[in-house]
Amino acid sequence: MSTPAAADEPSARLPEWQPAGADAGWAAAARAALAATDAALAARFDRNDDIDALIAERTRAVDAWVRAAWSRCIPADAPLALFAVGGYGRGELFPHSDLDLLVLAEADAQAACHEAIARLFALLWDAGLAAGHAVRSPAQCTQAAREDITVLTALSEARPLQADAAADARLRAAIAPTLAWPPREYFLAKREEQRARHARFDDTSDNLEPNLKEGPGGLRDVQTLRWMALRVLGARGLQPLVALGQLGADEYATLERERRLLSRLRYGLHLVAGKREERLRFDYQKALAARLGHVDAAGSLAVEQMMQGFYRSAALVLRINERLLQRFEEQLEGEAVPEPLAAGYDARRGYLHATDPGWPRGVEDVFALLAVWAAHPQLRGLHSQTARALAEALPRLPDYPRADATVRARFMALLRGPQPVETLARMARLGVLGRWIPAFSRVSGRMQFDLFHVYTVDQHTLAVLRNIAGFAGGVADPRFAIAHEIWPRLRKPELLLLAGLFHDIAKGRGGDHSELGAVDARDFCAAHGLSEGDTALVQWLVRQHLLMSVTAQKQDIGDSDVIHRFATRVADRERLDLLYLLTCADIAGTSPKLWNAWKDRLLADLYTATRLALRRGLEHPPAAAERVAETRAAVRAQLLAQGLEAAEIERLFARIPETGFLRGRVDSLAWQAAALRGIEAGASTVRARPLVQHAGALEVFVSAPDRDGLFAAIVATLDRLGLAIQQARLLDGPGGQVFDSFEVVPADGQRIVAADEVERRLSAALAIADLDGIRPARRTQPRHLRHFRLVPQIGFGLSADGRRTVLSLVSTDRPGLLADVTRVLRRQRLRVHDARIATFGERAEDVFQITDERDRPLADPQQQQALRDALLACLEGEQRP
Repeated sequence: MSTPAAADEPSARLPEWQPAGADAGWAAAARAALAATDAALAARFDRNDDIDALIAERTRAVDAWVRAAWSRCIPADAPLALFAVGGYGRGELFPHSDLDLLVLAEADAQAACHEAIARLFALLWDAGLAAGHAVRSPAQCTQAAREDITVLTALSEARPLQADAAADARLRAAIAPTLAWPPREYFLAKREEQRARHARFDDTSDNLEPNLKEGPGGLRDVQTLRWMALRVLGARGLQPLVALGQLGADEYATLERERRLLSRLRYGLHLVAGKREERLRFDYQKALAARLGHVDAAGSLAVEQMMQGFYRSAALVLRINERLLQRFEEQLEGEAVPEPLAAGYDARRGYLHATDPGWPRGVEDVFALLAVWAAHPQLRGLHSQTARALAEALPRLPDYPRADATVRARFMALLRGPQPVETLARMARLGVLGRWIPAFSRVSGRMQFDLFHVYTVDQHTLAVLRNIAGFAGGVADPRFAIAHEIWPRLRKPELLLLAGLFHDIAKGRGGDHSELGAVDARDFCAAHGLSEGDTALVQWLVRQHLLMSVTAQKQDIGDSDVIHRFATRVADRERLDLLYLLTCADIAGTSPKLWNAWKDRLLADLYTATRLALRRGLEHPPAAAERVAETRAAVRAQLLAQGLEAAEIERLFARIPETGFLRGRVDSLAWQAAALRGIEAGASTVRARPLVQHAGALEVFVSAPDRDGLFAAIVATLDRLGLAIQQARLLDGPGGQVFDSFEVVPADGQRIVAADEVERRLSAALAIADLDGIRPARRTQPRHLRHFRLVPQIGFGLSADGRRTVLSLVSTDRPGLLADVTRVLRRQRLRVHDARIATFGERAEDVFQITDERDRPLADPQQQQALRDALLACLEGEQRP
């Protein structure tokens, strides 16, 4: 609330009736007493005392000191009144809540008591009560309320601290609906304010660091209902709405239970943070979970248990909030005229309504309602009466194992009907899906304490299903290169939906969630009458839903042996089609930042190569010579089409390593060969080009005389450009030249680096004589990464041909990690021949093929141990290379 500048002047002269020197001692005593009160309340919080009692007692303690300060500073006969407003007026003071006060006085009284008022707020500040305050007359209150609905809302919560009944009446009259914000205008403005607030949090409470107060389903949503009840119906609090028929007794009990749970979280968060903090940041989640008494259990960390409780509370608050907003709308707009939709259902003001007073009489009625809803996409939502009836009936609805075959067939009809994914999302939001599939209920609101999974399991599942629905739209999505081509070939799209629904359903049980989920999927499919073949297909997809992602990101898909092994496990074209679509939907649904051009092309390449292997026949894997010949022919055709002569093409081919034709992409090899035109043998060249039609992704090609430290210098330069390497292929070319290619994306996901800038900076780096002088940039580790420290894992193996050592590294990701690792390898005088870089949230999983300076694998255990020690020192921060 605004404050006149004069009333906030700390140096104002003190009134004559109190000595100035005494104020410092009084403020110190008040501060100490309040600290003692807060400490005692914190101890009671840790003993699990009633949260409302703790909040009320803290409010009473602050009230006493505010009144004492008033009596100390304001003459008894002064024509002033003091009110607590906002959350303080509501009586909700958490350990570090704001303190909002209003001094109500006419203009002449404000002027006469200006110095006393200034002294009051200075004294409260010194006592540790930094109050936001305003000094206004009733007329000024009216004007401020008209101009700003938040001022009106704060004043509507006013509670007299030092005010008689007449002053209280004057304030109520000043903000009456006839003077400012009539009920309908207030309702519409507050509803829009809530929508905008929810939009700031992406319209979901299921964020990794949710806001307990302002986020969807948070305490502000409960408070919004209170404010609307007061303005629309004149009801103070929500309980009177039960008698008015606007709120069911069960709904009120649920709101109160969840409000207390959210309040307890907020109180504890203030204690753990030691300041006013409304966001459940990673910095505080573990400490708060421990303070609330949660303990780690098999398959469920304490912090995950706490967060699941929050997400479930927020979901319930959102459901009831939506219903009550509808009822306020009906109160203001009048009874709606029913519009018939189907037998037993009509639309009322755009909301779907069940006309049978006894609805639902069984789960078949619920499925019938969902079918009507799917057939009428113009509907705004579910009518509040019907939503309440459904909520009351949920505990009585059977799960699918106890339902009969007819009802199960109705569920499958929903999957095969219009808007199947939207129907599943509605079922999840209303609690129906968790009742029908008990395993889904167990993952509802379940978070995973990492940075890879930014959604709860149930919300991730719905995101995957929405991606699948996008494939069915008939319009090519530029994020997915070939998905729109594959979708029309699906024999039964509902099988893919079932695989998406079950792929993560066993998270948190302990054990392999893919294996456990496959069992659940098989039981569900068999119960719903799917054929044995279709059941086995869904079961296989759930069990193998990570296979394609792991193969593409961690193995060299340019290796025909890798393709053959993958194709052997996939076995047929239908599995490949379904697995490709499920993998794309799964990765893109894990985090908005996880899907990128590199992953898109990588999966498309793996799909294409596997389809070719299946067409050729798994009993006839191609020999290396055959693969090289096929690739050379395809590259030659592209170069001829570009106008190159056959003799020139052969000269260029002589400068490309044979391994390039074995593992490289045809279009990349043609581009790289063309880049060598006009470049003398032994000279350096750098080229970069957009990887695909995705902003920021680049393919970088470097051909230069080989020398030690070259790879580390390239990595450091790309790191300084803000580019993250996703894949590196380092080949030894003829004449001592390296033939290196890199696929890079912006490290921060935002800054776009132009291809010509990459070429210029890398060319400049290659011209430097002392490559060891090129060091990676030093950046501060992002705050969120500090809370996800992994124990580094370093392993050694041998490549398939026995010529190189395979170094695998798992650690916490951080800015410049790859650049630091390459400098360690350089200092150990090792050469890098191939690198695959994968990052999953806070987890970096990198694989390198390395040799010593004489191109021999690291056979000596002491040499391996020396490298391990140096890498651990780097990864654990004991030294920077």
